[in-house]
Amino acid sequence: MPFTVLTAEFMHESNTFSRYRTDLPQFAIDQLFYGDQAIRVRRDANTELAGFMDVAEPAGWTVVHAVSAHAVPGGRVTKAAYDHIAGVILDAARANKGRLDGVLLGLHGSMVPDFCDDGEGYLLGLLRAELGEEIPIAVTLDLHAMVSEAMVRHAQIFVSYKTYPHVDMREIGAHAARILDRAMRGEIAPRTVRAHVPMLDEANAGRTDIPETLALYDRAREAEADGLLAVSVNAGFTGADVSCVGPTVLATYDSRDPQAEAAARRITEDLADAIWHGRTRKRNVFIEVEEAAAEALAWTGDKPLVIADYADNPGAGSYGDSTALLKGLLDAGVKGAVLSPMVDAEAAAELHRRKEGETVTVTIGGKGAPDFGGGPLTVTGVITRLSDGAYVGDGPIQGGLAHSFGLTAVIDVDGIEVLVVSEAQQMVDLQQLRAFGIEPTARRVLALKSMQHFRAAFEPIAGKVIVCDAGALATPRAERRPYVRAPRPLWPLDKDFERD
Repeated sequence: MPFTVLTAEFMHESNTFSRYRTDLPQFAIDQLFYGDQAIRVRRDANTELAGFMDVAEPAGWTVVHAVSAHAVPGGRVTKAAYDHIAGVILDAARANKGRLDGVLLGLHGSMVPDFCDDGEGYLLGLLRAELGEEIPIAVTLDLHAMVSEAMVRHAQIFVSYKTYPHVDMREIGAHAARILDRAMRGEIAPRTVRAHVPMLDEANAGRTDIPETLALYDRAREAEADGLLAVSVNAGFTGADVSCVGPTVLATYDSRDPQAEAAARRITEDLADAIWHGRTRKRNVFIEVEEAAAEALAWTGDKPLVIADYADNPGAGSYGDSTALLKGLLDAGVKGAVLSPMVDAEAAAELHRRKEGETVTVTIGGKGAPDFGGGPLTVTGVITRLSDGAYVGDGPIQGGLAHSFGLTAVIDVDGIEVLVVSEAQQMVDLQQLRAFGIEPTARRVLALKSMQHFRAAFEPIAGKVIVCDAGALATPRAERRPYVRAPRPLWPLDKDFERD
């Protein structure tokens, strides 16, 4: 029989230490599409919705798609934005209540609204109250989800990304949809168990390009091959000071199988123990600005040296306007370099009042938190490009998706091209430079504000990658952030305790 399924995407990673808030315009700037328009825009890209449709179409589902909403990580989501987007989903559930057979949601897992710690758990609770206990709800999550007990209580099926950089969104969407299809057919009765680890995040933040962490995901896949419906390792998110902070392991199983629950509990505890026992095995080597600048000055490789400005990653809710690394490169006399992006709408607007080719003096950056990563920096340079900031990604993460930096300018400051933008985006795609006249393969040094996602597109063109902690809001030195709501003891803020 044909099934009717409510689908939606509502994703945000909320940095509770940010002094800004994420409101509806921030969703509209990135991705905010309703109904069939969302399907048209996101159907052929690497998105959860595309994965949903890969299963829905051949299965003959009637898909009621409510909304696709995604904003760049930032401060807490305002109640107005949350109520609007969640309201669209709930209205669709209410309007189709009598004919829905299932619900399929693309969520992040680390959304923190103004009014609670757990945006996803709150939404799932509202849906469950509206639809009753029996209808199956399937959820996809980002690998950096913080999964609460409420989330697992209100939904039966969870499937998280297994790659970081995240390149498997469509695959994960299809995985969740296949489980939901089997549940609606009555073949299985899914349930999910959860294990939590008292850490801020997994030692390597879920990096699947290194053996120690990849082994966790390989074990999850093995457990799935042995019969569990889905096993998800969620690395957690250090930018949220909330009660459900920390890594979790989820296992979705068929409750009709008498052996499945025990298997699910074993794998979740085994993987949680592995995360805990690996807590000191951090692979990233964080270097200081002076060392990064010295290496950039000496670089003679045939391919670019890539410097990841880890701590000022807009993809972790940092402001994207720290100046410490730029100042270090300028002070060292580095040439043939790019720094991208510098998120400063005021500076971008000021540069747009001038013309390409003009030499200008402008003050950039340092507005978000001057005590995290450096204050405003006054520079003189030549404007080489003015743009509305629009680009279409063509890499493994953003391929086929249109995005915008807002008003954008490139200013060449003593041999360093600085991409000054109005809207925050982390660096994940070569088109984020090429669209603005910068060919990344032709530059000596690429200083990119990103923690890990840059690797998907930029590591293949790099001669070497180094990671710099320039001290901005997403610094790996977690002790610099004032955690108040996070439950204690919590590694690495606390060291002298053992996991229960």
